[in-house]
Amino acid sequence: MFRNIYRDKKVLITGHTGFKGSWLTTWLLKLGAKVVGVSKDIPTTPSMFEVLKLEERITHYIADIRDLEKMKEIFQREKPDFLFHLAAQPIVSVSYQNPIETISSNILGTANILETLRVLNLNITAVIITSDKAYDNIEQVWGYKETDKLGGKDIYSGSKGGAELVINSYFHSFFKNNPNIRIAVGRAGNVIGGGDWAKDRIVVDCVEAWSKGEKVEIRSPKATRPWQHVLEPLSGYLNLGAELYKDRKFHGEAFNFGPRAEQNRTVLELLTDLARYWDIEDDPYIVTDNIPFHEAGLLKLNCDKALFYLKWQSVLEYPETIRFTSEWYYNFYKGDQENYQKTIQQIEEYEELAKSRNLRWSID
Repeated sequence: MFRNIYRDKKVLITGHTGFKGSWLTTWLLKLGAKVVGVSKDIPTTPSMFEVLKLEERITHYIADIRDLEKMKEIFQREKPDFLFHLAAQPIVSVSYQNPIETISSNILGTANILETLRVLNLNITAVIITSDKAYDNIEQVWGYKETDKLGGKDIYSGSKGGAELVINSYFHSFFKNNPNIRIAVGRAGNVIGGGDWAKDRIVVDCVEAWSKGEKVEIRSPKATRPWQHVLEPLSGYLNLGAELYKDRKFHGEAFNFGPRAEQNRTVLELLTDLARYWDIEDDPYIVTDNIPFHEAGLLKLNCDKALFYLKWQSVLEYPETIRFTSEWYYNFYKGDQENYQKTIQQIEEYEELAKSRNLRWSID
């Protein structure tokens, strides 16, 4: 998988204690990498990072990416071969409650990581993760391409668009002709999957309520999202890192990673399908229709560039995405399989599905 590029390599992940960071950490460990993690805290309770006992398996730092001198110290000490920068304030509702924290984390924090790379000039391959919300969303029915306008009407989206401007300016000012540093950007949208306990996430709200036999309150039942399992964009990030490591032509490029168009479902459809795995007899939800802040009704990505240049495609069909997500949570709340092994099992199944479907990126 990924041509064995990550085996015995030192990979630094910022935001490793988060949902996506914990899955990425686990996958890289399975690939034989030596993982170094940097996060400012354990973001949730429960936490996938703690549930999987990942601290025992990696080099673990608690540090804020907004602390430039600390970032320099850690990178200088560890000298990673690869960087996956995921650390961010990721919650839209929190951005309304604390806009300055969101802006400083997502823009200044990213700038600090880039400045650390500039000053230390390490030999490194870096994948910087932003978001589909970096695009100026005009509710268009076709997917956004990497060349479309960046922006954002809300603070979170603006912070991601701002991070993209910083990345672009650092690339052209310092990295474009630097022989040591290779850098690329990965953009992805809403992800679901076992182990997410972040605030104001619909799947999290559902499984927490259903595990107690309660109904869940939902807002925006008709809002459409391109639901994808967390392993989908992570496979894209890992593939991008591997290709960037091999070929400098991807230096400075941005790539979208998203599901097929048929993965688009409304919140209500998603919830109804998830509930089937939980033996819910009555209606499992209450619709509140109370939205205290702006949310986009339609947002999807065009991933043709990743398909053409990286040979990357998503793996899971919508029913498989639902099954993976539901089975992980059901195992956590009511099952008897060890959680780390369940996570490894799902990664292995994902890899085998990719190979069985002859997806070019999955074939060594």
